[in-house]
Amino acid sequence: MILLKRTNSEDSDLPLLIKQLDKELAVTDGEDHAFYNQFNKLDKIRYAVIIYEEAEPAGCGAIKEFQPGIMEVKRMFTQRQSRGKGYASKILNELENWAGELGYEKCILETGINQPEAIALYKKNGYQLIANYGQYAGVEKSFCFGKLLNKQS
Repeated sequence: MILLKRTNSEDSDLPLLIKQLDKELAVTDGEDHAFYNQFNKLDKIRYAVIIYEEAEPAGCGAIKEFQPGIMEVKRMFTQRQSRGKGYASKILNELENWAGELGYEKCILETGINQPEAIALYKKNGYQLIANYGQYAGVEKSFCFGKLLNKQS
């Protein structure tokens, strides 16, 4: 059975998943990991989604306000044994729905050149390449994406 749970950074399952994500990113980011990691702190995340497979945490994602009207997608991760089942898209869709319910009009995100699976996920879910924003402006190994949301009433 699959369950999506809306939560926050105080959820005890979230740090477990994020620890695994950071371990994988340390390998794929290589020497650039310290630069990217500084923008991925878990504290004070108010909006996170965890997906459970048979009551076990299988993946997660989060959103945080980037600026009024825009949420930034952060900390997307699916455990290796749970990949290929569409869980990341389910998490992303739930985050987008939540952002819309909160009155946000757009989601943006950054992913790295060494994350082809993530790039494919975002393109498949309607994200368009945008100019690198904020701390990622001018960073050649970063790709930034954006998507307009259908606001919830």
